Amino acid sequence: EVEVVESGGGVVPAGGSLRLSCVVSGLDDYSVGWFRQAPGQQREAIACPGSARGYTHYSQSVRGRFTVSSGEAANTVFLQMNNLNSADTAVYYCTADESAVCAGVGYWGRGTLVTVSS
Repeated sequence: EVEVVESGGGVVPAGGSLRLSCVVSGLDDYSVGWFRQAPGQQREAIACPGSARGYTHYSQSVRGRFTVSSGEAANTVFLQMNNLNSADTAVYYCTADESAVCAGVGYWGRGTLVTVSS
């Protein structure tokens, strides 16, 4: 059984930082993508693996502030979020798939809520 679990959300003041974790189990060869959904808005892809190994494509809304990295455990991926602002308030999801992970048809977690207070 495949399981994707996000954690690390919470309330953070504007300008602060937060690190989210994504743990994937039940898959052997996969990539991880990060999405978010703000209240009343559609889900958007914010960090997706590129075609080049080790390259991550970031959405314009988070580029330069968010960074994806791998944990020491092979099945853990982090999303480091810096200089947060109110527009970053959203439920954050990670998704795992064997290919085209940001097509959004892979395995999803339940999400973790990030609230940025002004």
